Amino acid sequence: MDKENNPQQRENELLQSISARLDVIENSAPQFAQYLSDSYQIKNDNMQDDEVDLKELWNAIWNGKMVIIVVTMLLSSISVVYALKQPDIYRATVLLAPAGDSNSAGGLSKLAGQFGGLASFAGVNLGGGATDKVSLALEVLKSRAFIESFVARHNLLFPLIAVKDWKRKTDELVIDDDIYDENSEVWVRDVSYPQSIEPTPWEAYEAFSDVLSVSQSKENGMVTIAIEYYSPHIAKKWLDNLVKDLNSEIRIDDRKEALNSIDYLTNQLKETRVADLQSVFYQLIEEQTKTIMLAEVSDEYVFKTIDPANVPERKSGPQRAIICILGTLLGGVLGVVVVLVRYFAKK
Repeated sequence: MDKENNPQQRENELLQSISARLDVIENSAPQFAQYLSDSYQIKNDNMQDDEVDLKELWNAIWNGKMVIIVVTMLLSSISVVYALKQPDIYRATVLLAPAGDSNSAGGLSKLAGQFGGLASFAGVNLGGGATDKVSLALEVLKSRAFIESFVARHNLLFPLIAVKDWKRKTDELVIDDDIYDENSEVWVRDVSYPQSIEPTPWEAYEAFSDVLSVSQSKENGMVTIAIEYYSPHIAKKWLDNLVKDLNSEIRIDDRKEALNSIDYLTNQLKETRVADLQSVFYQLIEEQTKTIMLAEVSDEYVFKTIDPANVPERKSGPQRAIICILGTLLGGVLGVVVVLVRYFAKK
């Protein structure tokens, strides 16, 4: 009989196949159980190894506590000595407010928007819109040209570069002998190219920029200018001169611009026969004349002093306590690193 037509034979073959697979599973069960047992044991061993490693590290740190203490004390002592050797720094500040109408560059700019179309029709250019004079003054204050000119005008190169401290009792500056020879009055510092023995104007600009800070309040527009230096008296003096020179710089520029504008407008007035344009030119000349008069009589041309600079009595730096704390923390960390490096080196 054909096998496909014999149900009994197919059933026997199926039972034999199932029995064979059960035998295979039965024979593999102990091996699988052993595999699970080995995996669990390996995991436990790894966990124990980790615990042992952390314990060993702690023991190594504890055994090397004297090294950590010595390194910490050494770095702490060095930080204390370093902090004590740092000279005191004094900060002089002045609070300024915009003086008068500082939001316009002058009558020529104020009236340009009103009469610009009529003037352009006649072939006359009255210039652009208004500029913020306070913002302009602040940019001038931080500019390289102004600072270099200020340093040269007041002979600040020597106190900026050659001085390293100030004696309170005698009110004397302490000169760095490695930079400047006071007896022969010559620069003796050891520098490499492209620097020269005598400081350059660029170095003077960088040195003064380091002691100068400028900030403006976004709420009320007040401007705070500060100078930090070894001597509080010199810091105040520099700050007073700085505000004075800044007002003078902008005042001179505006006066010069106003005179040029008057010359220009006068020439244009002679060439035009249009009555409306003549009226415009007369008004512009009047505005420029007011600018010249204001520049002549006002010392506080751009900034008006609200809180003048005083000689500071308390130092602003250095923060010696913070230096000592950071030195101690660094010593502790370095001590632990030394102990661990020695521990792993021995292993």
